[in-house]
Amino acid sequence: MDSSGLFKEIRNKRSFLCVGLDPDPQKLPGSVFETDDPVFEFNKKIADATASFAVAYKPNIAFYEALGATGWWSLEKTIEYIRKKYPEQLLIADAKRGDTGNSSERYARAFFDNLGFDAVTVSPYMGMDSVKPFLSYKDKWAVVLALTSNSGAWDFQVDVEDKSVYPLYEKVLAKTSAWGDIDNMMFVVGATREDMFYRVRRIVPDHFLLVPGVGAQGGSLENIARSGMNSRCGLLVNCSRSIIYSSGGEDFDSAAGKKAGEIQQLMEMLLREKELL
Repeated sequence: MDSSGLFKEIRNKRSFLCVGLDPDPQKLPGSVFETDDPVFEFNKKIADATASFAVAYKPNIAFYEALGATGWWSLEKTIEYIRKKYPEQLLIADAKRGDTGNSSERYARAFFDNLGFDAVTVSPYMGMDSVKPFLSYKDKWAVVLALTSNSGAWDFQVDVEDKSVYPLYEKVLAKTSAWGDIDNMMFVVGATREDMFYRVRRIVPDHFLLVPGVGAQGGSLENIARSGMNSRCGLLVNCSRSIIYSSGGEDFDSAAGKKAGEIQQLMEMLLREKELL
């Protein structure tokens, strides 16, 4: 799916919602533990409840790696289920990979060929040869970490003592955007950095941005949309905990669907405000 296809799906759903599938066994309801694979059962029900409101799903790979081999099996089943039942969904591996070219080639193979993801988050710190292998796949996306939502982002990405020097995130955006194009590269820009979205858009006006940090981390969807949207929306806003844990009870799936529906309604309003519908 290229950027035009993604925008078409956004218009069809009247939504630019990405649902994060980050299952924490300590937070899962009791009923899913009555099945052979609690994590998969939880993900399946969340997907069934939210698919009509979302255009993408983003499993955070750490939540599966922490469970060992069973976690990887749950992840594979989750991807297979969504791919078969909701083939229109963009599937993003939040893996934050990035290594020497040889290693990155194998990471790309793991997530694109073996697991069947459409996109994977990558760290650009080691330079072009660590990112290029992800860009060699047709109809796949590298989602480059640029300006993250965590407090530690200030340590390197933003803060500079010498005001004549560009912040690192701006250099990352300018440098890496030349390696790919708007159909195979996105950038992670955290919703908690809403005052910087105008600066981001000056450098990458046409790329899609994957935006975490709305909801539990306090980012404002309205502010992000108004400063970060472009002529084809250009945003995928990820919500994880605020949707999948909107209820800790046995109604977790219906509660997640209700929350996703509320977010979709707000997104539709913002798309109409921008005259994109």
